[in-house]
Amino acid sequence: MDLKIFARRLKELRTERGLSSRDLGKAAGISQPSIVDWENCKIMPKADSIYKLAKFFGVTADYLLGLED
Repeated sequence: MDLKIFARRLKELRTERGLSSRDLGKAAGISQPSIVDWENCKIMPKADSIYKLAKFFGVTADYLLGLED
């Protein structure tokens, strides 16, 4: 997994919907600090978090991970 692609796509999806990291965290059931760390390429997300984000945004996990466009 390329963390830079994940970080960019996560931030793009979040900002396209006009969500703050706090709003996304509440809506997706993920802590706001984790979202910030992912967007800043500090830590790798776990599979359950990738699943939650993909489901919330209506995209595939492969898209978030940079495996498909």
